[in-house]
Amino acid sequence: MTETHVFEHRTLLRHPRDVVFRWLANPGALQRMNPPFASELVHGPTNGLAVGSETRLRISPPGSLGLLADTSRGLLAGMLPDAVSSRIPAAATPKVPWHARHTAYEEGRMFRDEMVSGPLRSWTHTHTLEDAAPGEADTAAGTPGTVVLDRIEYVLPGEGLLGRVPGIGGTAAAWAGRGFEAELRRQFAYRARVMADDLAFHAAHPGPLTGGPARTVAVTGASGLIGAQLTALLMSGGHRVIRLVRSPEQAAAPDAALWDPSRERVDESALAQVDVIVNLAGEPIAGRFTDAHKEAVHDSRVRGTRTLVDAMGRLPRVPALVNCSAIGYYGAHAGTGPFGAGLGEELEPGDDFLAEVCADWEAEAVRAEAFGARVARVRVGVVLSPAGGMLQQVLPLFLAGLGGPMATSGGESHDGSPWVSWVGVDDVAGAFAHAVLDDDVAGPLNAVAPEPVTAKEFATVLGRVLHRPSVLPVPAFGPRLLLGAEGDAETVRADQKVEAGRLVDSGYAMRDDELEGALRHVLGR
Repeated sequence: MTETHVFEHRTLLRHPRDVVFRWLANPGALQRMNPPFASELVHGPTNGLAVGSETRLRISPPGSLGLLADTSRGLLAGMLPDAVSSRIPAAATPKVPWHARHTAYEEGRMFRDEMVSGPLRSWTHTHTLEDAAPGEADTAAGTPGTVVLDRIEYVLPGEGLLGRVPGIGGTAAAWAGRGFEAELRRQFAYRARVMADDLAFHAAHPGPLTGGPARTVAVTGASGLIGAQLTALLMSGGHRVIRLVRSPEQAAAPDAALWDPSRERVDESALAQVDVIVNLAGEPIAGRFTDAHKEAVHDSRVRGTRTLVDAMGRLPRVPALVNCSAIGYYGAHAGTGPFGAGLGEELEPGDDFLAEVCADWEAEAVRAEAFGARVARVRVGVVLSPAGGMLQQVLPLFLAGLGGPMATSGGESHDGSPWVSWVGVDDVAGAFAHAVLDDDVAGPLNAVAPEPVTAKEFATVLGRVLHRPSVLPVPAFGPRLLLGAEGDAETVRADQKVEAGRLVDSGYAMRDDELEGALRHVLGR
């Protein structure tokens, strides 16, 4: 006999119900709430929260098994040339398709979605919004906050058969049910945190969600790790995003436009509509530092930025430019700043390859100031997300119980290992959105958390979060074999203690300022 289970989660928010409902209805909200450790948004919602709107996801196996499978594929793809990694089939990761359709809607109060196809026997998710009780979660204006009640009715696959197994059936079925509910608690804790943080961000940056003006923003690299979250954050606040894409087929989509940085061409009619351009595009740095790879890394950034800036100079109204850069600007072995302080934005660039790339990249962006443009240069640290970057690369080792700090004889930290200036993926998206929406933000800005850690401390904290040992140093020959001596020295063994003071002083409220909380959030632990 199958059993219909009921799961409920209550989220208390210090924002009016109409604001919360509009945020949920806006494009981008589902992408923002989608836990990177649990699922991948493939398409949709096709029509917001309206009845008939459809969404397609790919669901990971629960717990460490799914995380290991997802990150192992990402690690493998990052180590292989693009021509090879692009052929790795999606089936290499055991994600299961999920197709849902909205079946009920009441403006400002309720909406419901049901699973059309997926791994469960059935799934009905009802989202209800109510005013919070007086004094429970008052808004800044003293009006009631909001309670979001998520109620899910579901039937697990094969539960009836499992329950009939002689001797262990009841116990096994109960264990499966408890495990699934634990997974739901992880996911809804993540969703609740993102809702609260994003609504607080939009309250601090008035836009359409709170009765302010909308901005139109063009974004290159919109499908990347940072770009996907940035565009979702902006759209969930009611702003319009135009994705600059290289494919003519993709450019035919609404709110997309064509650009070809290799030929230094961009759709200037699209740029004429925008208030701000965000430039995130560039060849991935991961890979062996061959002459061809280094040329692609350098030229993709410099030529892409030059294309945008030259076009800006021909526009009747010059938009602002928020240009990506990286803390590699300071040099891979900058260590600490003068007198042991962190590396601040006022310092000169380093003299290695990635420092040269960042300096040339920023120099192209700064040219836009001659046209009267506001230019912000966001120097990104080590971004934490299981969906990409350094964390994705080290997770398979840690999950297998083989994790630890990089073997090193250098570093200027108190424990002799290099400094790691990290930043949560939500904070780096928030830093870019802050630079987009705050007209006072200009010049260089370090997008890092206020508390950098050493490589040894990073390994210890990650091991604790995953309940895995973290004492085995990663052999030095491994990364050097994959990346070459130069690539290993400038990426894996980079030593940079970077300051975040200018970002915080500009008015940005950090979501994660200590490492353990950041890791627990992005990993659902």
